[in-house]
Amino acid sequence: MNNYIFQRKNAQYSANERRWRRSSDAYSGGREYIEQALIRHVSEIDLEFAERRRRAYYFNYPRAIARRITQYALSVDPVRRNADPELVEDWSRNGLRTNEVMRQLSTLLNVYGRAWLLVEMPLFSGNPTRQQAREARLRPYARALSPLQVVDWAYGEDGKLLWALVAEEQYCCEDPFSPPVRVRRRRLYDRNCWRLFENSSSGVHEIASGINPTGCVPLIPVTEPDGFGLAANHWFEDVVRISEAILNNESEAQMNTVKQMFGMLVVSDSFARSARKQIGHNGSGDSFSATVARSAAIVESVEEKGISRYISPSGVATDTIRAENRYLKQELYDVVGLAVQGNLRENQSAESKAWDFQNVNQFLAARADLLEQTELEAWKLMRRYDLDLPVPEIRYNRRFAVNDLAGGIAGLLQLSGIPAGNAYRRAVGKTAVELLDAIGHVGTREKENIIREIDQETKNE
Repeated sequence: MNNYIFQRKNAQYSANERRWRRSSDAYSGGREYIEQALIRHVSEIDLEFAERRRRAYYFNYPRAIARRITQYALSVDPVRRNADPELVEDWSRNGLRTNEVMRQLSTLLNVYGRAWLLVEMPLFSGNPTRQQAREARLRPYARALSPLQVVDWAYGEDGKLLWALVAEEQYCCEDPFSPPVRVRRRRLYDRNCWRLFENSSSGVHEIASGINPTGCVPLIPVTEPDGFGLAANHWFEDVVRISEAILNNESEAQMNTVKQMFGMLVVSDSFARSARKQIGHNGSGDSFSATVARSAAIVESVEEKGISRYISPSGVATDTIRAENRYLKQELYDVVGLAVQGNLRENQSAESKAWDFQNVNQFLAARADLLEQTELEAWKLMRRYDLDLPVPEIRYNRRFAVNDLAGGIAGLLQLSGIPAGNAYRRAVGKTAVELLDAIGHVGTREKENIIREIDQETKNE
């Protein structure tokens, strides 16, 4: 069989693969990412760069930002009315709840600007009863995929997916007495069926196939509309670049500190000549290298005294680097649109603060809207697999606690002192409930009870 199925890549995939892998590495962090992100100086010798590379550490701002956006966007659990409780608690069929799968999808969007949601049904034979299906957990499931997993796809004239190709990699280790075998596979979905191909030492073979009862490709593409949707690069690439600048600056500051702590020893030329002669008598060659304690030795003659000196960097240089990193970190959050969650400037005007709060609210509300649409589409796909499965009513939270709570409470207290009628006092009381919900989440029923009490109290006055 032609192995082209393992070679083909969508044009968008090919154009973005390198950047996606870089973003993935930056999110993952660790030693491997430091090795590829650390930049060597033009004048840096091998030994110095090797030491700096071993000492380097990484502040993982890309992961912090990607996770923070997801945590804010899904800080309040979505409301799912008439949802199957078993599916909600195990939406992925491997233990992840609906909320957790959608968190994964949101984080993938943050890192790549694109993600996929796969909705599938386990393979089974025969016509099992409802009880047998429940016991065998034969039910639809959803899993979030990164854009690196969906390697190619095509759209039909109706604007919907015509087919999609998903890369799979597994380790076959059923036999405990044999080493695991890495297996590369490609699963091809179209509107009527799916086919699974495996690339082994004997070539490419189709190892399984099945009917797709949904009548559509069971993959939901999710794209940030103001990124790839406008043929633009994703903002996370800028986050990675700034984060790499911080990594390299911090590495320099660390080495400056090390060089200040450990000075270089200076010895006389006569001592060096004497040492060379002694080495020559012992048959060790003409090379001379002396190490005293933790410092390598520098040789100088009487005439050269004061010239052969190692000039260690001053503390001012290190402070300057650290100040630059603080500036870069602030700008990093500004670029993302989360400046309000970074280091707020006390002298920031109220107008500017209000603009920042509105900016973050709109950013998170747009994300919540995108996730809500995607989840609803996934439930509809699940119903195509199982007609007895209800499609729930889904509502994601679009109000976020990023406003100036202290200022809001102070203003509300002043408003509550204004003499006015019952309707005004009810409005003030209901606003207070919303602030209370912003400080600490209040359940829907509890909020309704509090508002009912406010209405009752103002009627009795």
